[in-house]
Amino acid sequence: MRFDVITLFPELFAPHLSQGITRRAFESGKVEVNLWPLRDFADNAYRRVDDRPYGGGPGMVMMVEPLERALAAVVAERQEPSPAPVVHFTPTGRRIEQAVVREFSASSGAILLCGRYEGIDQRFIDRHVDIELSLGDFVLSGGELPALALLDGVARLQDGVLGDAQSHQQDSFEDGLLDCPHYSRPEVLAADDGQFPVPAPLLSGHHAEIARWRRERSLEITARRRPDLISAARAAGRLSKADEEYLSSLGL
Repeated sequence: MRFDVITLFPELFAPHLSQGITRRAFESGKVEVNLWPLRDFADNAYRRVDDRPYGGGPGMVMMVEPLERALAAVVAERQEPSPAPVVHFTPTGRRIEQAVVREFSASSGAILLCGRYEGIDQRFIDRHVDIELSLGDFVLSGGELPALALLDGVARLQDGVLGDAQSHQQDSFEDGLLDCPHYSRPEVLAADDGQFPVPAPLLSGHHAEIARWRRERSLEITARRRPDLISAARAAGRLSKADEEYLSSLGL
C-alpha cells in the first residue's frame, strides 16, 4: 500500500519511519510512504503557501493553489485508475479508532494532507478531500502527528511486522475492549514500599485459568474506564454469559 503525505514539515516523519518495530513495514515496502514538501509547490520567491483570512481574525490560512499543484503531482505519480482518497486531519473529523486503522490497513493507501496554521482554505477541502479524521477532542499545531499515528497503526497490522503475528490481536480495541495488564520478571518486585508479586493465575501454567484472568481484568478495566465500550460489546453480542456474570459480581 502507498501513502503520500503533503506537509510543510517532512523532516518530522523521517525519525519515525526509520526507528522501532514498525520500520520493518516501511523498509520492506509493505507500507510505502512518500513525502511531498508543500513549499516546493509555492510560486513565489519566499515559498509562501499561506495568507491572511478573509473576514479578518488571527492566524493564517493555507492557500488553495499550492495545495492543488501538490495534489496534482501526487496523483500524476501514483498513476491509478481510481484516485486514492485524500485524507485531511482536523479536529472536526471522524475520530481515529482501531476500526479506522483496520480499514486503512486493508486498503491500497491514501493521500494524507497535513494542515497547519488556522487551517486550509475550505474551497480546497470541498473540492478535493474525501475523508476527514481527528486524533481526538483537542487541537494540535498541525496534521503531522495524526498522520504519523495513522501510519504507525496501519504498519503494525501488516503481516511480518510484529515479532509475534498474534500480538496485535490482543491489543486494546481489537475485540472491542481495553487490554488487560501485563507482567514480566522479576516474579516478586521488592521495593521500598513493599513486595509486589505477579498475580498468581499468570504463574499457574493453566492456560484456561490464565485466559479467564486476562478476560476478567479486561472487562473490569473497560467497565470502569470506558463503560461505553461495554455497552457497545453488549449490543453487538460480544459478551458471554460468564462475562456478564463477572461484571454483575462487580456491580457493573
